[in-house]
Amino acid sequence: MQLTIPDFALVVLIGATGSGKSTFAARHFRETEVLSSDRCRALVADDETDQGATKDAFDVLYAIAEKRLAARRLTVIDATNLRKDDRAKGIALARKYHALPVALILDVPAETAVERNRARANRQFGARVVHEHVRMLRASLRNLRGEGYRVVHVLDGLQKIEDFSIVREPLYNDKRGERGPFDIIGDVHGCFAELTALLDRLGYEEVALDGRTVRRHPGGRRAIFLGDLVDRGPGIVETLRLVMAMVRAGDALCVPGNHEMKLLRKLNGRNVNVSHGLAETLAQIDAIPAEEREPFVWSLRSFLEDLVSHYWLDRGKLVVAHAGLRQEMQGRGSGAVREFALYGETTGETDEFGLPVGSTGPRSTAATRSSRTATRPCRARSG
Repeated sequence: MQLTIPDFALVVLIGATGSGKSTFAARHFRETEVLSSDRCRALVADDETDQGATKDAFDVLYAIAEKRLAARRLTVIDATNLRKDDRAKGIALARKYHALPVALILDVPAETAVERNRARANRQFGARVVHEHVRMLRASLRNLRGEGYRVVHVLDGLQKIEDFSIVREPLYNDKRGERGPFDIIGDVHGCFAELTALLDRLGYEEVALDGRTVRRHPGGRRAIFLGDLVDRGPGIVETLRLVMAMVRAGDALCVPGNHEMKLLRKLNGRNVNVSHGLAETLAQIDAIPAEEREPFVWSLRSFLEDLVSHYWLDRGKLVVAHAGLRQEMQGRGSGAVREFALYGETTGETDEFGLPVGSTGPRSTAATRSSRTATRPCRARSG
């Protein structure tokens, strides 16, 4: 059994005393990644079984966890974590530092945990404590996703625990290994003629690929589209087809703009205000011949759903997003990161169109390019 997790996550181990959490953690994670409640008790009281030191021990544990997550380091909390209030502290830290919260549950038979504790001189808790832990564990399984864990994996039984393996992979936005050169193009808004003129000027040539025409640079340069491909202009469908083909062929990257997300909600049947150019997009899609329209909408919906909020490129020296991104959000993933990448600094309120209201405070240069401006020349920009 294999589980893939991001290389930046907060992993919370959940299990009764004697379930083998520390052994499991030592097998799958680096020693420096694992924060053990027992170890922290020993640090503050010279005795890992001193229950009177539990509060101080967890103060130390979460203080270290906060430093690690702030530095974007995978962190593992090795404790029973059987109470919702205890787990809530980890969820709060994961949200604060935009780390994926992962719950790994070790569910072993109570009799096994009892025998293991009996064999350890400092774990003479008695069977009653173990059975109570197992009861709390089973109760906890009902709503872990509701608590905020994005990944919940239950290892029920000794064989599953023994056979289990973990594979780490970068977050989708982590492309630090890709060096460019890049041509960064923002807010095309359906201006297909201007886009192709810009690509011509940048040296991108037309190439036939799988029945589609893509633009490819002979020198290996790649385009990065910063969203707002749709709405307002006369060539929205052509723009989408070209960008989708370039991304599919590996000749471009694309992040979403707020206009794409509004279009996606509409395509998914949500009730949205048809304004700020969306009517033009829908009309141009409706004008596609009937036999082509459904396949196009299906591929468009899939394309939009797969767009990543931002990309972290060139050894971390380049970050691209539609509206901007705070430094502490870069290379991380959460709903808050996605919203900021789409809308920039907001007040938390929405306007009459259902769009986030921008803050009057300082904003990044990218965030000031609000695509909600009603009048904008039809142009594609490169920078």
